[in-house]
Amino acid sequence: MAREEQPFFNGRTWRFRNRLVLIGFLAVAAYFLWTEHRAHVVQFLPYGLLLLCPLLHLFHGGHGGHGGDHRDHGGGDSR
Repeated sequence: MAREEQPFFNGRTWRFRNRLVLIGFLAVAAYFLWTEHRAHVVQFLPYGLLLLCPLLHLFHGGHGGHGGDHRDHGGGDSR
């Protein structure tokens, strides 16, 4: 009986290689985008910080009211 030879690159190996190539491509693309467009990005950083302030206030959970007194006033046990 002849033993079937298994291929050197099975489906799992191809998926791993494809992911590795994709990660390498994305790393090179990110490097060139950063080096070529760094001046454009850096000049808008102060405006980005200013825009983050209103967004922080919109999505922040709040502080529990403006009264300053956070005790239970219902008369019940507050344990």
